[in-house]
Amino acid sequence: MAVVASLAAGLMLSACATNESPTPTTSSGEASATAVTVAPLSGTLNAGGSTAQTAAQTAWRAGFQTANSAVTVNYDPVGSGAGRSGFAAGSYAVTGTDDAFQASEMTGLAACTSDDIVEVPAYVSPIAVAFNLKSVTSLNLDGTTIAKLMTGAIKAWDDPAIAALNPGVTLPSTAVTPVHRSDKSGTTGNFTDYLSQAAASVWTYGSVQTWPTDLGGEAAQGTQGVVASIQSADGAVGYVDESQASGLGVTTVINAGGAKVSPTAAGAAATLSLSTPQAGRGATDLAYTVDRTATDPSAYPVIMVSYVVGCLHYKDAATGTLAKAYMSYVVSADGQAAAASSAGSAPLGSDLIAKASAAIGLIS
Repeated sequence: MAVVASLAAGLMLSACATNESPTPTTSSGEASATAVTVAPLSGTLNAGGSTAQTAAQTAWRAGFQTANSAVTVNYDPVGSGAGRSGFAAGSYAVTGTDDAFQASEMTGLAACTSDDIVEVPAYVSPIAVAFNLKSVTSLNLDGTTIAKLMTGAIKAWDDPAIAALNPGVTLPSTAVTPVHRSDKSGTTGNFTDYLSQAAASVWTYGSVQTWPTDLGGEAAQGTQGVVASIQSADGAVGYVDESQASGLGVTTVINAGGAKVSPTAAGAAATLSLSTPQAGRGATDLAYTVDRTATDPSAYPVIMVSYVVGCLHYKDAATGTLAKAYMSYVVSADGQAAAASSAGSAPLGSDLIAKASAAIGLIS
């Protein structure tokens, strides 16, 4: 299509020069936070979405507003599903989502002049399989066992399947209480995508953003709600962004190659490096398909590739200018370092930063 061709050409040009003035750099030679501004910025940018991005968004807002003191960036952590709906309705000029937009969601976008979006990876993070169990702080679990815990097939923590993976660990007979998100969630989408790839014989629901109601368990709103529910119940287990799992027991996941891998930024980065762009997307839609069955000994399979999304062309030019500047900072080396420091995420590699920056450079 002509529009795709023109966008692809624009990406190539934008990668070479996003503005005509020299680009300020840090002492390391990377583009600095101020590189995204070609003129003083002012105004308010409203964004919202992913609760998993909360810590990263706090760091991004602080860094961006420090460089642009006349700008206010608001971020409403309402969840990925509500964020995408709010973006479509025009409530948010930018959204954070842990699951890429589906084609059915990219129609009638209120703030945009067309249905073309800019969707780029911004936050790559491990999802922790977290639990609360007296006298036990860490466990080894594989995909099948995790799926059985979350579906209720394993009902007590001293189940032989768990004991076989954790020799020498004294497991109590405490009942298992699986905790899941009550809202439409990208974290749920990524977690169930892992279950569908790693334990297809147990998890038969596919990759879904809304937890199946017939499974029971305890439902909680947002990442913070899941954390609170796990904290309050001995025997609880659930899935949360690793940055918010402090104080909980955290599972070492046995990946498809049999390696025991902890939920770290390095493990998330290894899995991302083995993943591929989704086919059929527009030139500025950089959504990824994550391979969660990699046998690489360093690959942690339960990760989320979380995105920031804006219009390719905004109806309001001033909003477009702010969105472009803010998203540019988010994916910059400085923005990625800020997120890594505050949330423990895996910074984007230089090649992906260049691709994301080029796509954002086409926003108007």
